[in-house]
Amino acid sequence: MTRLIVWRHGNTDWNAANRVQGQTDVPLNEVGRDQARAAAPLLAALRPDAIVASDLSRAAETAAALAALTGLPVRTDARLRERHFGQWQGLHLTEVAERFPEEYARWRAGDPDPGADLEPLHDLGERVGAALRETADAAPGGTVVIATHGGGSRQGIGHLLGWDTAVLRTIGSLANCHWTELRHDDVRGWQLRAHNVGLITAPVAVDAI
Repeated sequence: MTRLIVWRHGNTDWNAANRVQGQTDVPLNEVGRDQARAAAPLLAALRPDAIVASDLSRAAETAAALAALTGLPVRTDARLRERHFGQWQGLHLTEVAERFPEEYARWRAGDPDPGADLEPLHDLGERVGAALRETADAAPGGTVVIATHGGGSRQGIGHLLGWDTAVLRTIGSLANCHWTELRHDDVRGWQLRAHNVGLITAPVAVDAI
């Protein structure tokens, strides 16, 4: 059985301010670094065989906390980046609602392609899902920890599980430095075993932006 631990990065100043990050390279803040260091021993106890991360610094820094305990290298994969939020990147959500009211309303209602140059959810799921699948294929029977992003992880996981967007909207967002556990075997395929697991209970930004 192959196990994937899909781990959301720690907190950033933009998370705390409800500013849309998307693929903007925002580093962890001190809270985020503390969250990563606190979570790392729990993940190290799972005896991972490999660590993979988005190449954005907030995910790579999160993965580095686990690498420091396990001695494993961190491989980066740009396909694990967060959804590209187009014209919204860098804006506070209040600014988004004021400047893009129609697109914002569609996004809040779950439209998978609301406009404003946001990456369509189908494309996001295929991109992240392909990275997750290839990572699993490279470690058959092993455990891999993947440090990535909230929105991207949800769509990538949904792609692996074969769940459509309506089902995924019933799954809550990952809090910072929490993770989802997936397992795969040749009989049952991919299974969701746990979601939003972590040491620290904290608020999560809307839709893990």
